[in-house]
Amino acid sequence: MNQPPESVDQKLQNIQQKAFSYFRREFNPVNGLIIDKTAPDGGTSGWPASIAAVGFALASYPVAVVRAFLPRLEAVQRTLTTLRFFSQSAQGPEPDATGYRGFYYHFLDMQTGRRAWQCELSIIDTSLLLAGMLTCARFFDGNTPEESEIRSIADALYRRVEWDWALDSDSTVSMGWRPESGFLGPCWKGYNEALLLYLLALGSPTHPISAGSYRVWMSGYQWKQIYGQEYLYAGALFTHQFPHIWVDFRGIQDAFMRDKGIDYFENSRRATYVQRQYAIANPLGFAGYGPNCWGLTACQGPGPDTVLIDGIERQFFNYVARGAPYGPDDGTISPSTVVASLPFAPEIVLPAIDHFVDELQLHDVNPYGFRATINPTYHTKGNGIAGWISHWHYGINQGPALLMVENHRSGLLWKLMRECPYLIRGLKRAGFSGGWL
Repeated sequence: MNQPPESVDQKLQNIQQKAFSYFRREFNPVNGLIIDKTAPDGGTSGWPASIAAVGFALASYPVAVVRAFLPRLEAVQRTLTTLRFFSQSAQGPEPDATGYRGFYYHFLDMQTGRRAWQCELSIIDTSLLLAGMLTCARFFDGNTPEESEIRSIADALYRRVEWDWALDSDSTVSMGWRPESGFLGPCWKGYNEALLLYLLALGSPTHPISAGSYRVWMSGYQWKQIYGQEYLYAGALFTHQFPHIWVDFRGIQDAFMRDKGIDYFENSRRATYVQRQYAIANPLGFAGYGPNCWGLTACQGPGPDTVLIDGIERQFFNYVARGAPYGPDDGTISPSTVVASLPFAPEIVLPAIDHFVDELQLHDVNPYGFRATINPTYHTKGNGIAGWISHWHYGINQGPALLMVENHRSGLLWKLMRECPYLIRGLKRAGFSGGWL
């Protein structure tokens, strides 16, 4: 007997449950760290933790409780284990510490919790980590000692961050710092995922940056008209999503958006449509692209490699920030990143989900749902109409998909963070007004 087709809600529930399985399993119960990426067979090859993945995991625990993926008591214990680790971990200028001045290194050893790979002290990844902590502080509001401790530690860790220390000479925030060489050259200026960083830095009661820093950040904005859409440009799709995981931008505007007559939510909706239209236009002639197969973002690809395909020499990249419409583009698509655009444009995202799940069968065959990426053009090491399929699952892919599906279904993250006083203060200091503010 044929099984009846899944309803939309069942399909979304399945996507969330599989994505959460990553955080449930790829977790060190001693310190709460989440591995950055893992092979589909569960192997890890000694890969380190990503603090951004930890932030997404923390934000996912309230969703898991609400959706019955995890008992509340277990979610509380996981959250406490994680927060206690970060509270007690080594903070200092030593090159093998866990963090410095309240910030944390991008990658941490899964077992020791100390800096891995001589990576940078990451300002943006610390922001994602803190956003997850603050989510838990809003959700776990019970009177038990454990839930009270969650709120206390999360608050203390946020207050400890010295945002003003990370400012560059032009008042923008540096991208990072290394004990061997000091601050990195690039700073966060111009529209991208660091919108969340600036809001958290503006909202700090202890080490805030000035409202002038936000104005300098906005001075790098690029307003463009592409495929009939006027919008604030950023090429990679994830940049239009990450701040929206935690901030409900519907109906609230800063000075730039007031001048343009839209909000950041509408801006991300337009950016999502540009991505789809680019795939339909397919100016470089890649296989598979179309109205239901799109999604260029910062992600892993099949390269580096150069292959002659149908008389065209194609260059394929490994990890790079792919973007539409100006590239780079090597035919690599991220299904989970498309899923994370669901709140903005369900009318075009749901058909794409059907294509990835039902036609390409990319989801149900894997323990954690969608693997990182596909490249239908690159058949050298691939098979079937999906072509090359990544061997890996990444925490920073799983988290946004799970959380943005929840925002589409219930608005849970948005409702929680509307009550976060630090975020509200940051929004107001950035000049936001209107709507729920």
